[in-house]
Amino acid sequence: MHIERTEYKGQPVIILKRSESDRYPFSFGLSKARMIIEAIEEIKKFVEEHDGNAEKKP
Repeated sequence: MHIERTEYKGQPVIILKRSESDRYPFSFGLSKARMIIEAIEEIKKFVEEHDGNAEKKP
C-alpha cells in the first residue's frame, strides 16, 4: 500500500493507494478518518464476514 498526505481547500487529506500507480485511490479527510477510527472494530468484523465471498460466487 502507498499512502500520501496532501491538502484540499486548506484541509488535510490522506490518500490510500494499492500501489504508487493506482488509478482509483481512496482519499478522505480528518472528519471521515475519525469516523473510521470509531468504527474500526465493526469494519474488521465486516471484512472477516465477507472476505473471500467473491471467490465463492459462480
